[in-house]
Amino acid sequence: MGKYFGTDGFRGEANIDLTVEHAYKVGRFLGWHLGKNKKRPKVVIGKDTRRSSYMFEHALVAGLTASGANAYMLYVTTTPSVSYVVRTEQFDCGIMISASHNPYYDNGIKLINAKGHKMEAEIEDQIEAYIDGEIGELPFATKSDIGRATDYASGRNRYIGYLISLATRSFKNVKVGLDCSNGSSSSIAKNVFETLGAEVYVINNEPDGTNINTNCGSTHIEILKGYVKENHLDVGFAYDGDADRCIAVDENGMEVNGDLILYVCGKYMKEHGALNNNTVVTTIMSNLGLYKAFDKAGIDYEKTAVGDKYVYENMSKNGHGLGGEQSGHIIFSKFATTGDGILTSLKVMEAMLEQKQSLGQLVRDVEIYPQILENVKVRDKKDAREDADVIAAVEAVEKELGEDGRILVRESGTEPLVRVMVEAKSHEICREYVDRVVKVLRQKGHVIE
Repeated sequence: MGKYFGTDGFRGEANIDLTVEHAYKVGRFLGWHLGKNKKRPKVVIGKDTRRSSYMFEHALVAGLTASGANAYMLYVTTTPSVSYVVRTEQFDCGIMISASHNPYYDNGIKLINAKGHKMEAEIEDQIEAYIDGEIGELPFATKSDIGRATDYASGRNRYIGYLISLATRSFKNVKVGLDCSNGSSSSIAKNVFETLGAEVYVINNEPDGTNINTNCGSTHIEILKGYVKENHLDVGFAYDGDADRCIAVDENGMEVNGDLILYVCGKYMKEHGALNNNTVVTTIMSNLGLYKAFDKAGIDYEKTAVGDKYVYENMSKNGHGLGGEQSGHIIFSKFATTGDGILTSLKVMEAMLEQKQSLGQLVRDVEIYPQILENVKVRDKKDAREDADVIAAVEAVEKELGEDGRILVRESGTEPLVRVMVEAKSHEICREYVDRVVKVLRQKGHVIE
């Protein structure tokens, strides 16, 4: 992980940690770098609904065109749509302006390579060196070599058409709730589901620049849970700010997180001969109950570090077709190279409709272990995680849990947090062990109160 770029791009509070100068320099470097092998590189840019996304969009465009690249604006759209447009329409690079599930005052710059994958770390390292003045000033394009900016909303429309084309049958007579998190999916999801014939009930789809992710979306699933129950809906789907995540709600108002979605889709794909290598790729955060359910269903699995980037790397390397995270990043490699919340909801609908079962029925065989995840704000993530007393406390918990649970303590890839997670047979046991480790972090002075 670099100085600026984490597991999911360059992210921080707008004009504090991530400034317009940073964005301009990212554009300058990319335009110059891509132009070394091609006179007029093409870069497509999308953004979410944060107020600061507009200024970052303009700063990136200024940097790109000053270095001789052409910039194509999708405007408000989803991260997976940028990936789709890049790989299907021969762009040299894609940029998504978003801080995903973070609060509105944060923002981020996600870089996507020509294959629609997250940008290589080596390129991000070079950008960081340029930002920090370790690379000399780059030449400006002049005269007719200066790039230009173009409206490219048509690319987003083609992505919508692609999503619609993936449905295997009509959604007629199905009542579907959508929580768009006042974010990127506000401009896409309702259109897709209505076109497919669903009776659509939408909430949190009126972005104002400051309400993205605010008590809504996949990180506040309780809102959609209540909405589905109150309106007697058949299913609900909640997305995050840039719509690369999806968390579902069944007909009873129960949460169906990424682990359960992997089970539903993995089992369905296996039964239809579509689960490559009979394997689902998960991360170390997936629940023990998921693995027990996979064992019972005869499905193999692999575990990666946290981050859909690592999930996709494993899938690509080994030819697996399905992978994802408990947080709702789900990747179907036949259809996309990144997590795609709307695509995920369409695949869940397929499993329901083709098997003529409700979502609640499809997940009933999975017994999820109680889990508590506490995000602890710390002064220095590395120092906190590598503290000898913290390590000793974690090892003691591991020994006491044995095979009846597990503890995982890791650094956040995007925020100043240490995440302490415990799974065990009861909520009370989880709470006891989480508190024990957090107490040591606090006693050692790592925690910001």
